[in-house]
Amino acid sequence: MYSQSNHIPQPPHSAGLGVSGLRPHINANQVPSPIEAIEHDRHQWTHKAYMTLPGVHAPFSTSDFIAIDQGNASPKFVRVSTWNMPSTSKLASECAIPLAAVFHPFAQLDPAEEPVPLIEAGEGGPPRCEKCRGYINPWCQWVAGGNRWKCNLCGFETQVSAEYFSNLDANLMRLDHTTRLELNKGTVDFVVSEEYWAQNPPMKISMPYYPVEPPPSGPKKPVPMNYVFAIDVSHEAATSGFLKGACEAIRRGLFGDSDSPDTSPEPSFPPDSQIAIITFDKSVHFHLLSSEFTSMLLVSDLDEMFTPTRAGLFVNPIQSRSTLEALLKSLPERFQDNLIQETALSSAIRGCLSLLMGQGGQVVVFQSTMPTVGPGALHGQPPESDLFDTDKEKKLYQPRDITWQTIGEECVEEGVGVHMFLAPNKFMDIGSIGVVASITGGDIYYQPRFEMERDNATLHSQLQRVLRRTQGYNCAMRVRCSNGLRVSAYLGNFLQRSPTDVEFGVLDADKAISVTLEHTGALDPRSYAHLQCAVLYTSVSGQRRVRVINLALHIVELAGNVYQYADLDTTVGHMVRQAIASMDRMKTSTIRDELTEKCASILLGYRNKCATTTRASQLIIPEAFKSLPAFTLAVLKTKPMKARAVSADVRNYHAHRMLSLNLRSLMYHVYPCMVALHDLSDDTALPDPNTGKIEIPSSMRASHLFMEGHGVYLIDNEDLLIFWVGGGVSPQILNDLFGADDFMKLDPHMHQLPRLETRLSNQVRNIVAHREAQRGRSIRMLIARQNMDAAEIEFSDLLVEDQNNGAHSYMDYLTVVHRQITHALNVGNSISGTPSLRSAPW
Repeated sequence: MYSQSNHIPQPPHSAGLGVSGLRPHINANQVPSPIEAIEHDRHQWTHKAYMTLPGVHAPFSTSDFIAIDQGNASPKFVRVSTWNMPSTSKLASECAIPLAAVFHPFAQLDPAEEPVPLIEAGEGGPPRCEKCRGYINPWCQWVAGGNRWKCNLCGFETQVSAEYFSNLDANLMRLDHTTRLELNKGTVDFVVSEEYWAQNPPMKISMPYYPVEPPPSGPKKPVPMNYVFAIDVSHEAATSGFLKGACEAIRRGLFGDSDSPDTSPEPSFPPDSQIAIITFDKSVHFHLLSSEFTSMLLVSDLDEMFTPTRAGLFVNPIQSRSTLEALLKSLPERFQDNLIQETALSSAIRGCLSLLMGQGGQVVVFQSTMPTVGPGALHGQPPESDLFDTDKEKKLYQPRDITWQTIGEECVEEGVGVHMFLAPNKFMDIGSIGVVASITGGDIYYQPRFEMERDNATLHSQLQRVLRRTQGYNCAMRVRCSNGLRVSAYLGNFLQRSPTDVEFGVLDADKAISVTLEHTGALDPRSYAHLQCAVLYTSVSGQRRVRVINLALHIVELAGNVYQYADLDTTVGHMVRQAIASMDRMKTSTIRDELTEKCASILLGYRNKCATTTRASQLIIPEAFKSLPAFTLAVLKTKPMKARAVSADVRNYHAHRMLSLNLRSLMYHVYPCMVALHDLSDDTALPDPNTGKIEIPSSMRASHLFMEGHGVYLIDNEDLLIFWVGGGVSPQILNDLFGADDFMKLDPHMHQLPRLETRLSNQVRNIVAHREAQRGRSIRMLIARQNMDAAEIEFSDLLVEDQNNGAHSYMDYLTVVHRQITHALNVGNSISGTPSLRSAPW
């Protein structure tokens, strides 16, 4: 650890917030380090496996670990805010830890782990409880000689079907127990029958989109996932290069990087899937792909969108490679002189729906301007500076036209997910159009002021991730709890039309959902608390399945046991989602205050229940939540929560992402991963000659107090990758890493590391590749030379322990939290004190 006396001056940054009143000098090395526990946990699980039975601390979400499923789901699929469930609502309230679970149904597993078992359930489907409809799992009990099984969720005994019956042994276990994977594994996939097929939506009196054939009704037969690419060809898209970049990204996503049709590049497109391509400006163009020479069918009726024909619009990419490549190459040339400024995004999406009606699938949209024609047309820009920090601020995070909400719901009803690649040069109103992606479970990728040279590689990587990752479509999810618990709220990107279920057009390996739990009665400490998440979906290959995730938790009666097995990652992730979800109802300043109060309340609960003998002036923090103040402060400095001026588009984009990110990505996004590159040892990040594995260097705290002027630092927040280069850096390091021997000659516009045959170059490229493998895609890279480049401001704002982003430094924030706790202890109130206007019942 560096001495504070050697640290650099704080780089240029957005203004922060100082603490009022007296504060004793605090050494940064003496405050709880948010990195220390992360690094300890990462090294702890490097060489041992995690056994999933209850009673063991789960690895952090940021650690790479191997989980062995013993009937309880891996923490990669589900995490809870405490692995010891409080026995009563009173105990839970006194601890102040939010009772929550985060489900990540399609989590990416390590190659060394067993894949999720796929079980043929037969015509009758998987065995289910006749009362609560829970699925059979390893925690059920067998009674009446194996004729009935007792549900671990509701306690009801269900008759076993004749084909599923098995006798019991002396331990009341089925004789075929070891061969029934659903009775041994915490996470399984069941192949299900027609009873579980999705339903086509009923006909409406007035349809906003029409297929060629009559709309189908009844059950929807599962088919392989089909894709429709919708490309903006307006003047803005053509002149910015985004149209050309989109076409090239699609071509590489379908056929790889090879230009030769005779080679076989690594496939990134599902082999059984088909694609269609439409383009749009102020009208929508459907492209026939069935013959060598493509033709374009134009539809200009934007209010009642229809498909001119279905014949020839969908093709298999491999079988029609030459046709598709010719079309994708010709589109930028065909529309390079397009003078049309308007785009009809809503009509284009509904045109895609008319193609996918009756089957579902995915829509991938490339859009460069605000949609100004068609249903839900948007015009002008709200006066952001006048609305910010007022009661009307919430309007910035709501769609300005309800049409976009309606389109999102139409997509989910059809089983369609919408991904948006946005590249605007000015305000686009992501708060309106982005709601379509949010409701359907899709992604938003945001690249303002698109430049081919800078952003093309990132665009390719993002689209390949969309095509390659594990995913399902036509999805519905329900979380069931054992007696005494219930789910009170779901948080994430989805459509919720009932209190118990949420729906997605598409659900993938990058998305997680948070649920709030609450007690409905006292729990028995002699038994377990159970959670079961069931996701009904259609696989990419066209098979209807249900993924079942089971979790059993110890029940405890003492607050100390609740805190002992508390989970920081889940708690922070749930607090983030609660904050983001309330942006369209509350001022962000109020949300920031509530986040700080929640942090202080958790620490106060520990103080009251587990450390009552200490002096009120002492700040006592439980081991599991040692980093909670640091992460809460980091949340306050994220783009959606930031107190300083941030455009509504940027806030809405980051809010969309943070609401559904899996916990690993979210924790890295909130508190960026930072590495000192000039201090790497000779064997770090290089393959071990015996095992081939690489050892990733330890992260450091995100503060200028631990940086040196002769250093080179890498910071990564899942959105940006920034290299900060100190003014006193050694020319040898510059030459080995960037191929430049002079600080002034280093190219600040470099967007990719050069491949140099030096040890340092290999080490750093391995570190970057490791982070890309963790998230499945590359991100934008920036160079920030000390006191030279504008990117240094962005870098400095990622130093979340410093005073910046309209918020305190970490040390000052600890003082604020400590004052709240001390005040509550002295006056005998809760952290929030007497009811305020914002929390009054009226």
